[in-house]
Amino acid sequence: MAKIALVTGSTSGIGEATARILAEAGYNLIITGRRDDKLGSLANELIDKKHIDCFPLCFDIRKIEEVEDAFHSLPVEWRKIDVLINNAGLAAGLNPIHEGEIEDWDQMIETNIKGLLYITRIVSPIMVKNKVGHIINVGSIAGKEAYANGTVYCATKHAVEAITKGMRIDLNPFGIKVGSICPGAVETEFSVVRLKDKDANKKVYAGFSPLQAKDIAETIMFMISRPAHVNIGDVLILPTAQASATVINRV
Repeated sequence: MAKIALVTGSTSGIGEATARILAEAGYNLIITGRRDDKLGSLANELIDKKHIDCFPLCFDIRKIEEVEDAFHSLPVEWRKIDVLINNAGLAAGLNPIHEGEIEDWDQMIETNIKGLLYITRIVSPIMVKNKVGHIINVGSIAGKEAYANGTVYCATKHAVEAITKGMRIDLNPFGIKVGSICPGAVETEFSVVRLKDKDANKKVYAGFSPLQAKDIAETIMFMISRPAHVNIGDVLILPTAQASATVINRV
C-alpha cells in the first residue's frame, strides 16, 4: 500500500511543488490550504496525471476547530499518515518594531507557530502509536539570524527552529524522524504576500537567481527518501548569490 503524506499550504509555492514531487514518487496525498478552488484543481490533476489518490482539505490552519474538523472528516484509511510536511507559513509586513502592524504580527504568529503546532498535535499521536513517521518543518534562514524590519517574522521562524529540536527529542523514543529545511530567497508568492504588492518579486529578486519552489521540494524528497537509519535534522538551502539573510550578490 502506498504511503500517505500530508502537506500543509499546498495551494502554491513550496507546498504545491512538494505535493507534485511526492506524487511523482507514488505517495498518496492529503493536501491542505484555504483556497478551495486551487486545492480541488491540484487534487484532480495529481489523480489524473500521476495516478495517485489525493484528498484535499480546505481549512484555516490558524483555527484549531477547523483543523480538528478537517482531520476528523478524513476516512479512517486516510489517517495513517506516514509523512507530515509542515509548510504553511507566511510573512506579513516589513516594518521596524515601533511601526509594526498588530494584525500582521497576529497572522504570522497564528500561522507559523500555532498552525504548525495544531496540525502536529493531531498527526503525531498516530505516528507514535505506529512507531513510525517523518515530520519536516519548513523554516527559514530567518530562523537562524534576525534582520531589520523582520523582527516578528524572524521570531516565528526562530520558534520553528526550537519546536523542531524539541519535537525531535520528544518523538525520538518512538522512532519518528524530525527535521527542518530552512530556505533563503525563494521566488514564490512569499514577497507578494508580505509586501501586499503583486509586482513585489520583480524588485525583491532583481539582479540574481533566487531558488525556485522545486529546489526546496527536491530537497525535501531527498530528506524523506533516506534509509531508515538516516535522519537529516536540518538543511539550510540558499541561492548561490546569497551569503546570509541580508547579503546577496546582485549584478
